[in-house]
Amino acid sequence: MTQNQPGSGPTALRILLGSQLRKLREAKNVTREEAGHLIRGSESKISRMELGRVGFKERDVADLLTLYGVVDQQARSAVLDLVATANEPGWWHRFNDVLPTWFQAYVGLEEAAARIRTYEVQFVPGLLQTKEYARAVVTAGTAGIGAEEIARRVDLRLERQRIFERPDAPVFWAVIDEAALRRPIGGAEVMKAQLEHLIDLMRQPSITIQIMPFSFGGHSAEGGAFSVLRFPDPDLPDVVYVEQLASALYLDKREDVDRYTEVMERLCAVSTTPDETIGLLRKIADEF
Repeated sequence: MTQNQPGSGPTALRILLGSQLRKLREAKNVTREEAGHLIRGSESKISRMELGRVGFKERDVADLLTLYGVVDQQARSAVLDLVATANEPGWWHRFNDVLPTWFQAYVGLEEAAARIRTYEVQFVPGLLQTKEYARAVVTAGTAGIGAEEIARRVDLRLERQRIFERPDAPVFWAVIDEAALRRPIGGAEVMKAQLEHLIDLMRQPSITIQIMPFSFGGHSAEGGAFSVLRFPDPDLPDVVYVEQLASALYLDKREDVDRYTEVMERLCAVSTTPDETIGLLRKIADEF
């Protein structure tokens, strides 16, 4: 049984716990319907549990472990300890008033990731935004909300950036379309400061930034932005996150992840090198 890893968030732990329960069930040739009946639930409840999309009741997990033949006390304790940790709310729950439900899972996965690779078309990635740039993005994208909610949304974005302050900070690799860097979000001064901030961030060994230049023309990721997250625990599959206007897709099937990973590799191959990135960032900043 896999123990809690440093830096693991509750979202990732739920996925890990669900994956362990699925493997135990399959090893005993128990159907989801049979397992659901045991815990006074349904086949779909077992499916949601195994995907890590719901919280876990300790009694349900204990009953499932018995059904799956896990009788060793140490093995049972390892799983049940994971239940308690996985059910703990993450820091982002205090932002529930401004955090869409479909985005909560991403923040949890981001918190637990060992590596994040992202491609952005419209904006500088949220983890790399200055406070002023973030405020301009939030203000433009949420017409009609008050100043207090805008401030809360900006605070959430800045809080997410604290993952880079951790000793086990994730490797973050961003490919940003040149269009996002030339779009004057917030005006010339805000953009100039944002571009300088990107140059400063590249001094951190865990952060790499590449730019997909206009000069390349059409490319394999014209469908839009996406992120690929990898986790320190080998039992956790990579997850692809694709954000939409009012929802998001979370893909973890091997063929889907492989497809997006291949696209990301191609983007990295044809985008600027880190040294070229700094030169282009300075050039664009001088034009504002």
